[in-house]
Order: sequence, then structure tokens, then C-alpha cells
Amino acid sequence: MDILFILIPLSVGLALAILGALGWAVWRGQFEGVEAEGERILRPD
Repeated sequence: MDILFILIPLSVGLALAILGALGWAVWRGQFEGVEAEGERILRPD
């Protein structure tokens, strides 16, 4: 039962870190122009 006092805060911290990284990527524009990369392979050089 004592392990829950360690695992629950660690899992909450990990979830917050993942959400923070995702939010950082969205705000930095990592997901802008996703369609353009898929179409890039179809364009002739």
C-alpha cells in the first residue's frame, strides 16, 4: 500500500510532463503544415 504513495505522484508528474511537452510543441508550431510534408513526395523536383 505504501508504493501507491510513490506511484500516484510519479504518474501524475509524468502525465503533466507529457502534456507540457505536447503543449510546447503545439505552441512552437511543430504541427503546422503537416499536410505539406505529405504532399511534398508527390511534387516533381
